[in-house]
Amino acid sequence: MSHNVLLIGGHGKIAQLLTPLLLARSWNVTSMIRTADQTAAIEKLGQGQPGKLNVLISSVEDVKSEGDAQKILEQVKPDWVVWSAGAGGRGGAERTNAIDRDAAISFTKASIHTPSVKKFLTVSYISSRRNKPSWWTDKDWTSAQKVNNEILPTYFKAKVAADEVLTVLAKERFDEEAEKGVPENERFAGISLRPGTLSDEKAGGIIIGKIGSQGKISRATVAEAIRAVLETEGARGWIDLLDGQEDVSEGVKRVVKDGVDSVEDEDFEAMKKNAAKL
Repeated sequence: MSHNVLLIGGHGKIAQLLTPLLLARSWNVTSMIRTADQTAAIEKLGQGQPGKLNVLISSVEDVKSEGDAQKILEQVKPDWVVWSAGAGGRGGAERTNAIDRDAAISFTKASIHTPSVKKFLTVSYISSRRNKPSWWTDKDWTSAQKVNNEILPTYFKAKVAADEVLTVLAKERFDEEAEKGVPENERFAGISLRPGTLSDEKAGGIIIGKIGSQGKISRATVAEAIRAVLETEGARGWIDLLDGQEDVSEGVKRVVKDGVDSVEDEDFEAMKKNAAKL
């Protein structure tokens, strides 16, 4: 079945690696980019692919509300949305909050409140959580705390806020659809894909699921993982991953089959209160 994918942050490194993978599945991709001078680089990614590639020039910095995001969804009409945008540390705290928190949350809310959107996948990072998971070592937690509180404090607060809004609202929609008798495989899937430190190595295998916080993963492998998660029925929730030996598709299928969700050990009631403020 063909799908229409809105890829937000289409000029980013992961997004450019992901675009041909999605098109190769005969899925149609609308790559949302910031400026017209990025168009040529994106259009090259669609050459010779069975899926159709469209380019949408629209800066995420202009998305200030759910309504702004909704207008873009109405224009593109996607059934899947992938958030791969980010301030990238440029522009200071104000820009980080505008993109990684506010625009991300606006697209999350708009997507979940649009019945025709069936999946929303955000690219987060492995340390984006408030509580120490039971499967982490003290060293894992110390390392994550250093990143979140000392190295990237504004980014952490922005990303964890967006992750929590996605988690809470996705569960609400999933439960509402369950009450209406919608089959489980047709209910909304909210996905937070959570890689470790990114590298530019070639694509390889993964370790995935309830894993530690320390380690690297190549952007090419992350792109492969996004493709695998999108095409795996039942994939939802928080998915942590690092470089490893397991085949990407097999690893994704395994954690989905086993019902592994790395959101475990987070405080859902606290999440609801946090999300309600945003």
